[in-house]
Amino acid sequence: MVESDKPVYLVDAYSDPVVIRIDGRACFQNSSCLRDFITGMIAQGKIRFVLDFQHCASMDSTFLGVLAGAALELRKATGGQGNLVLARVGQRNLELIRNLGLHRLLTVDAGDFQMNFTKCDKPLTQEQQDELSSARMVLQAHENLVAADESNRTKFQDVMAFLKNRVKQK
Repeated sequence: MVESDKPVYLVDAYSDPVVIRIDGRACFQNSSCLRDFITGMIAQGKIRFVLDFQHCASMDSTFLGVLAGAALELRKATGGQGNLVLARVGQRNLELIRNLGLHRLLTVDAGDFQMNFTKCDKPLTQEQQDELSSARMVLQAHENLVAADESNRTKFQDVMAFLKNRVKQK
């Protein structure tokens, strides 16, 4: 596991909607397990997801790009019938979501979302990634942000150019 032994994502994969609780810092170091989990759930036919942000300490652009990619994948797989809700989003995280235009792609509930999040008890574990896999995942996440809102291209053009170079070198 990355950073500490404490899992960042706790899930209830058997509920409808599928519930994911974020506990701590959501970042590039631990986002691939979330991406893989959501992709797997969509492949199993799950189309409704709620992410609980009440205990999300912070998040970075890679994590937000993973969310954008999940929303785009869900939209494509369901013909727009799927739903990805970000619940109990604090003010700072809400600003980040809006600044990147993700509020147009995801459902954002910044209030006191009425749902029981206590059954989220299965931790997602982050496998160690090699440098190339990590660079590809971070690049894809930032490309998802651009796909979600073209104005993000200028915000992340340097990061994306660096990562594209990195991926080509390997």
